[in-house]
Amino acid sequence: MSIPSPHAATPAPKKLSAFQVLACGAAIVTLSMGIRHGFGLWLQPITQDQGWTRETFAFAMAVQNLSWGLFGIFAGMLADRFGGWRVLMGGAVLYALGLAGMAWSSTTLLFTLTTGVLIGAAQAGTTYAVIYGILGRQIPAERRSWAMGMAAAAGSFGQFLMVPTEGFLIAQFGWQQALLVLGVAVLLVLPLATGLREPQQASNGQGPAREQTILQAVREAFGYRSFQLLMAGYFVCGFQVVFIGVHMPSYLKDHGLSPQVASYALALIGLFNVFGTYAAGVLGQRLAKRKILAFIYLMRSVAITLFLLAPLTPWSVYAFAAAMGLLWLSTIPPTNAIVAQIFGVAHLSMLGGFVFFSHQVGSFLGVWLGGLLYDRTGSYDIVWYLSIALGVFAAVVNWPVREAPIQRGPQRVVGAAA
Repeated sequence: MSIPSPHAATPAPKKLSAFQVLACGAAIVTLSMGIRHGFGLWLQPITQDQGWTRETFAFAMAVQNLSWGLFGIFAGMLADRFGGWRVLMGGAVLYALGLAGMAWSSTTLLFTLTTGVLIGAAQAGTTYAVIYGILGRQIPAERRSWAMGMAAAAGSFGQFLMVPTEGFLIAQFGWQQALLVLGVAVLLVLPLATGLREPQQASNGQGPAREQTILQAVREAFGYRSFQLLMAGYFVCGFQVVFIGVHMPSYLKDHGLSPQVASYALALIGLFNVFGTYAAGVLGQRLAKRKILAFIYLMRSVAITLFLLAPLTPWSVYAFAAAMGLLWLSTIPPTNAIVAQIFGVAHLSMLGGFVFFSHQVGSFLGVWLGGLLYDRTGSYDIVWYLSIALGVFAAVVNWPVREAPIQRGPQRVVGAAA
């Protein structure tokens, strides 16, 4: 009786079909991100009904983004270890509870805990970090950037689809009932998550064997200069998009434009971002992803500058929304693809969660400073100017990122000090 050699090749694990992964992942991101992108529509109805300041609402949104980023790290760890589909199902339940809490909160503390902490944790379990980890493991490397672009485009389509829907629900049923309807709708993630149950995890309840422990992977990533630069750039991404997404409806209304202009503008951002994120994913297969990122951040600063210089009319708003839409979430595919390319996919959800945490720290500051400085100065001008300067900074720090796979061995990690 022969004994198998310990060095014999093991068969490659069975994978889900690319169509199934993309269809279920895209549907989940469409719903979870679509709901999230419309929260700015609730700023004035809630603050006016409850007698709260804009800073109160903005602070809860800021906590939401910080909570999303913090819990995203642990959601990524759990997804890598036990399967993303389990994390997605838990996140969907938390999302529904958080939306109900947002509707029924009668104090600012309760509003911050439900709208901020609970929904933030739910978003960590139902959006990109978890979905991209599954995509990274199930989609071949030569198609990974494209697949991530497709998933990000789905999130953008969710914004185009859901923001006008949310505006309609608020107008027809009131802001509280609209939140409860969305709470029921987000439970559609539960059946969709079963389509992302990875075969190896289905058979043994665990993820694939990994060469590194979690601590080793974290130490390696944080000691690598390019990872640090990606985190710095992603901080800027969060600052810009969340400030604009939450405060632009009120900014436009303050300048005499109707709420419908804001709804259409946010929808246009979502529509054009479908093309922007897909293009970023496709171009990431052919061009240096660091250059794509630098271009995106620089063009954001240009778009914001032109928007502030031009006369404010519905058509100038729509032009700005279209331009920003092309640049909105298009940072996501190249950023996550670079992380996968450098470090591999074994810890991709977790490392993506750390990068995204930096994004959410920026989101926290962008949305909170928007409310704080408005209440102090009666204007959003300072935060607009900060957004322009930070876009230039992000373009500069992404340019020297090294995309080559990291070389592991007994010696010092190659490129760690680069």
